[in-house]
Amino acid sequence: MAPHIELKEVRKSFGAKHVLNGLSLSVEKGKSLVVIGGSGTGKSVMLKCILGILQPDSGDIKIAGENVVGLRGEARDQFLRRFGMLFQGGALFDSLSVWENVAFGLTQGRRTPKAQAREIAMEKLGLVGLSADVGKLYPAELSGGMQKRVGLARAIAADPEIIFFDEPTTGLDPIMADVINNLIVDCVKRLGATTISITHDMASARKIADQIAMIYKGEIIWAGDARMIDRSGNAYVDQFILGRADGPIKMDVLKG
Repeated sequence: MAPHIELKEVRKSFGAKHVLNGLSLSVEKGKSLVVIGGSGTGKSVMLKCILGILQPDSGDIKIAGENVVGLRGEARDQFLRRFGMLFQGGALFDSLSVWENVAFGLTQGRRTPKAQAREIAMEKLGLVGLSADVGKLYPAELSGGMQKRVGLARAIAADPEIIFFDEPTTGLDPIMADVINNLIVDCVKRLGATTISITHDMASARKIADQIAMIYKGEIIWAGDARMIDRSGNAYVDQFILGRADGPIKMDVLKG
C-alpha cells in the first residue's frame, strides 16, 4: 500500500541558502510522524512545501499517491480541505469569539451555514475539554493552555484526513503540555487521521509519535519507530534528544 504522505528528493533554496537538500520521508495512513531537529533545519519549510504555500525547486510530494506539487485554483482549494493545522502560537483571531475561531474554516472555506458551524464548533470544544461557555469568550480572555485547546478544536473541526501540528506544546508548562499531548493522541485516534508534527519537545515526541524522523541541514538523517529513538545509533540524534552542547551538531553563535 502506498504511503499516505510521501516526499521524494524535495529541494528548496532561498537564493544561496539551501534549506531542503533532497529531503525524503513517508507516512502511512493513520500514523503519526514527529519530525525533530533544531531551529533553522527546514522543518517549517517542509510543511509549507507540502501545503503548497511554498513551491519546491525539485522533487515529488504525493498525497495518497497523487503528486500535488504545483496545484492551482480549485484543485488546490479542494486539496487544502483535506488538512487541519495546529499552529505554533495558536494563531487565533483576536476579533472573533472562540467558537467563531473554531468554525472559521467551516464558514469561510466550506460555506457551512452559521448555525451548523456553531454546533460543530461547540462539539469540538467539548472534545478538547472546554465547556460551551468558553465558546462565547475571546482569545484574550484565555490562558495559553486554553488557547492551545481552541487551536486543536479548530484543527479537527472539519474532520480532516491529515493534520499538521507545529510545535504544539511550545510555551506551556510540563503538566499542560502533557494534557495537550493526550488530547492530540485522543483526537487523532478518534479521527483516524494521518499526522505530521514538528517539535523540539522530546516528551511530546515520545507521547504522540508512532514514527520519529530527525532533520539536519535539510535532510532526514534518521527515521524509525518512536520506541527506537533511544537506540538509534546515530550521534546526531543522541546529541539532540539528550540536549548536549558537545557533539557533531555545532551551533552557530554570533560573536560580538
